Amino acid sequence: MGIQQIIFLLVVVVTFRIAHKAYSAIYRNIHLGKDRVIEGGEGARWKNVFLIAFGQKKMFKRWIPAVLHLFIYVAFLFTQIELIEIIVDGLFGTHRFFLPFFGGLYTLIINFIEILTILALVGTLAFLARRNLLKVPRLVMSEMNGWPKLDGNLILIGELILIVGVMTMNGADVMLQKLDPVHFHDSGYLAVSSTLAPLFLDGWGQEALQILERFGWWLHLAAVIGFILYLPLSKHLHIFLAFFNVYYTPIKSRGEMDNMPDIMGEVQSMMGITPEGEAPEMTDDLPDFGANDVTSLSWKNLLGAFSCTECGRCTSVCPANLTGKKLSPRKVMMDIRDRATEIGKKLDSGQTKYISADHAGEILLTADNFDDGKSLFDYISKEEINACTTCNACVEACPIMINPLEPILELRRYEILTNSAGPADWMPMFNAVENSGSVWTIPDARDAWAKVDED
Repeated sequence: MGIQQIIFLLVVVVTFRIAHKAYSAIYRNIHLGKDRVIEGGEGARWKNVFLIAFGQKKMFKRWIPAVLHLFIYVAFLFTQIELIEIIVDGLFGTHRFFLPFFGGLYTLIINFIEILTILALVGTLAFLARRNLLKVPRLVMSEMNGWPKLDGNLILIGELILIVGVMTMNGADVMLQKLDPVHFHDSGYLAVSSTLAPLFLDGWGQEALQILERFGWWLHLAAVIGFILYLPLSKHLHIFLAFFNVYYTPIKSRGEMDNMPDIMGEVQSMMGITPEGEAPEMTDDLPDFGANDVTSLSWKNLLGAFSCTECGRCTSVCPANLTGKKLSPRKVMMDIRDRATEIGKKLDSGQTKYISADHAGEILLTADNFDDGKSLFDYISKEEINACTTCNACVEACPIMINPLEPILELRRYEILTNSAGPADWMPMFNAVENSGSVWTIPDARDAWAKVDED
């Protein structure tokens, strides 16, 4: 085993160990949420995966960024073929391992990958320009200041490094094949490398070209490893989680809001009925309605938060945001992710100061006994959640079927039903509905608004 293989193997092992810990933490953080039954058959959910996740269907409501994203997305998928070959070459010390097996088909595949790589370069440069030169409004809103802006740029710069690495490797290899086609397997004519390499590398000696080819190979590999380790910290985790989020999106009517089982249970208890026909259980302790932290949201809500691409399409169509309100559905999802990450880090610390007073005396910190005295309301203001009109525009706009409306409703339900709070101008309506069954405090006419006027 050569020194390069040993280094490669060590790099892979170390990367796997670090990545396993980081991605396990993401999995744990998502499952801080409550259980959730996913409505809809598997067939319908798989259809969504193929049309919306793989097919990018909802992206094409805005065709310019959709086409640019498609360049990068398709290039990402097909360059995994070359990445697999790089891994095989690294493990076994070979060079272009698949070439002898596929012959002319190999040349066709590499040509296709190179063309996609150039299209990905176009898309990457265009996205950098949209963020930093054109300053597309939804990409420069206040919640995108600081880390979110840097994150978006870092991943695009990383993509440029990937492209430089693979094209440098291919270009140097093409020139080496011309110098010694016996030792360096002839991969045939490569549309991009065979055209551009002579312009930059003509006159280079064999040793210099070999060094350059290895540099390109290691640069590409380093960029891939960098991506793997960086993704758990980035919004670009969506390249994996988007498929899961789409698959686990419930199949139900658009805009349908879930009833609260606890409320239904209380009503049934007051009316003396239960679904099973058993005697109702009346208790003095009322449950908490809605959610005040990520642990009382569902795991599906948290999956949506970690899947968020921060594209801002939801916020750009939000009528509350468009009329100057503080609400930004994108910020809500970002805040949920940040809060879940904060709790995860505190759980990892194991500090007993985060054990709730109800579990005093316990020495092991867990998600069940965790309490740091904070909640989602430390991230998301009441003004934000009360501004929501429940129009469902944000849900319709999301290209990967995230539902920001659900956590907004859960937070509002907690504030109103559990804390008996809410905007002062809403209280007369609540009191009227509770006492009269009608917002107009006229019980006999509570259904009049729904009747058709025959005159």
